[in-house]
Amino acid sequence: MPASDIGIDLGTRNSLVYSTGKGLILNEPSIVVYDKDTEKIRAIGEEARQMAGHLTSNMELIRPIRQGVITDYTVLEKMLKYFVSKALGRRAFRKPRISICVPSGITEIERKAVEEATYQSGAREVYLVEEPIAAAIGAGVDVTRPYGNLVVDIGAGTTDVAVISIAGVVVSGTIKVAGDAFDQAILSYVRQNHSLFIGEEAAEKIKIAIGTASEEANPRTMEVKGRNIMTGLPKVAVITSEEIRVALKDATNQVVELVHSVLEKTPPELAADIVERGIVLTGGGAMLHGMDTLIEQRTGVNTLTVQDAMNVVAVGTGKYAEVMAKMES
Repeated sequence: MPASDIGIDLGTRNSLVYSTGKGLILNEPSIVVYDKDTEKIRAIGEEARQMAGHLTSNMELIRPIRQGVITDYTVLEKMLKYFVSKALGRRAFRKPRISICVPSGITEIERKAVEEATYQSGAREVYLVEEPIAAAIGAGVDVTRPYGNLVVDIGAGTTDVAVISIAGVVVSGTIKVAGDAFDQAILSYVRQNHSLFIGEEAAEKIKIAIGTASEEANPRTMEVKGRNIMTGLPKVAVITSEEIRVALKDATNQVVELVHSVLEKTPPELAADIVERGIVLTGGGAMLHGMDTLIEQRTGVNTLTVQDAMNVVAVGTGKYAEVMAKMES
């Protein structure tokens, strides 16, 4: 029985682990609770999230990845070790091959640090996979062929857009505008236009329930509870999907502009492929209603959000070593 390959998608908000033997085996928040008195980590992942609302003053919630950038390597290494050991369980006789997904704008020093942290967490071999390539593989695109494919991956912290051909990135761009920025835009809109304080979780719920990037014929509505800014007392407001579209307009436009600028830099032969094959939309942020319609309207290129958009990067990362081995044979 060969040891299965493991793919890890280290996300700003969640980290996912995929095993070629078992499929998706872990999906936990990328957070850690740190005890300042003992200088030790108290909880990681889901356990840390459950503690988050009840922290004492000597404890701190750390997110080692912010907007796709690693801000704390020591914590990241411990988090990685924890996720890998949890994913492998007790019975790992052989060290696994681990592929780990990194944002496409990452520096050489950052690459080395991630690689080192992954070896430390118990890998036999380490592959670093650029996010758009992982997203394309997970979405079922044959990245090894000499065709141009355009992938738009909207995560929580960053949006990565890349043209891929022969398993490499030809043109790419990244912006720090994605799912989290959508939430923040909703939060401040509700505060300014309804004098209502809401939390990030409430903003996320609004985004999922009535969020939209393109105009709808029949706008939807939702009751939102929060605290009145003026009186400090609880208040309920009714908000429409059209309002949320307006709230998100600036952020969604930035994503569209990024797609535009990547298309402008694409060599003509590959651009012709993209027009024929369409644009592939992945990542949690891609699930925003009407995002694909907006990109399609502005670029004139057929755009499709893949099924299971949240998990495709992890799946593609897990399958990366296999895909590369096929290319070399």
